[in-house]
Amino acid sequence: MASTEALITDSSATESDMDVDDDPDSAPNVDSAPFSEGEKVLAFHSSLIYEAKVKKIEYRNREWRFFVHYLGWNKNWDEWVGLDRLLKFTEENVQKQQALAQKQSLDKNTKQVRTSQIIPKSPNAARAKKRKNDSASKEKGMIPLDKLANIQIPPPLKKQLVDDCDSITHLGKLVKLPRAPNVDEILKKYLGYRMKKDNSIADSVGEILKGLRCYFDKALPAILLYKSERWQYKEAISVDVSPSTVYGAEHLLRLFVKLPELLYYANIEEETLMELQQELVEFLKFLQKHRSAFFLSTYLVPEDIATSTNK
Repeated sequence: MASTEALITDSSATESDMDVDDDPDSAPNVDSAPFSEGEKVLAFHSSLIYEAKVKKIEYRNREWRFFVHYLGWNKNWDEWVGLDRLLKFTEENVQKQQALAQKQSLDKNTKQVRTSQIIPKSPNAARAKKRKNDSASKEKGMIPLDKLANIQIPPPLKKQLVDDCDSITHLGKLVKLPRAPNVDEILKKYLGYRMKKDNSIADSVGEILKGLRCYFDKALPAILLYKSERWQYKEAISVDVSPSTVYGAEHLLRLFVKLPELLYYANIEEETLMELQQELVEFLKFLQKHRSAFFLSTYLVPEDIATSTNK
C-alpha cells in the first residue's frame, strides 16, 4: 500500500473507466456477483492475505470489481480490487491465510541476507538511517501493512507461481538445471531491453539489477527453495558457482514474493524505495512479456533429471 506514482495512476484510472463500459443494459445484476456488499472476505495484498469487507460492487469492462475495507486498518487503505484478489471467508481459506503468513515470516537466515546491495545510491541515503526502525514490530515478526512495499505481481505470473508450487510440492517434480536462460542472462537481457527502449540507461537501473543478482544468490539457499529442492542445490552449486548462473526465471520470480518483507528490514529512505519499487514493477512486466521464453512449460521428475544428466 505504498504511495507510488504507479498506484496513483491506477487509482485515477478507476474514475476514467466510468466511460469505457459496454452497454450498461447488458451488465449482469449485482446480485449475481461472486461476492455481496457487506460480505466479510479475505483479500490478497502484496504477498499476504488480510481480512476485509466488501463495501461496493461494480461491473466494468466485463469484469467484477469490489471496493474493500481492510478490517482493523484506516479507511485510507480502502481500494478497488479485482476478483483475483478475493477469497471467500471460509475455514479452509483462513487456514491458507495463516499458512501463507507463517511461510512469509522471516527467519534468522532471512534477516541475514544483505539488503544494502539492492539499494540504488542516492544523495538522500544518509537520511535513510534516520528512519524509524519499528524495532518492536521487527522483533515480534509483525510487519505493519502500510510499511510493506507494494510490488504487485501480474496475474499471469501469479499463476506461474501457483503452478510452480504445485509442480514441486504436490507432483514431486523439479526444475531441470542448469536453466537457460539463467538469472544472470535474464538480467542482462532486461538491461539491453531498457537501453534499446530508452536509448540510455540510468545508473540506478544498473545498480538495482546488480543488487538483484547478488540478492538472489544470497537468498536462494535461505528462503527460495522448497525442501525437496535442497539436494538438487547441493549438487548444482559449489563455492565457485553462483546460483544466478544455474537457476532461472522460476526461482527468480519467487524472490519477488519475498521482497516486500525483505525490503522492510532494509530501512530504505522513502524516495529511494519508490524508485526501486517502480523499477521492480517494470522488470516484472518484462518477465511477463517474455514468459514463454523465460519459464519452463513442463517440469521433470527427479528420475528423468538424473537420466538426462547422465546421457
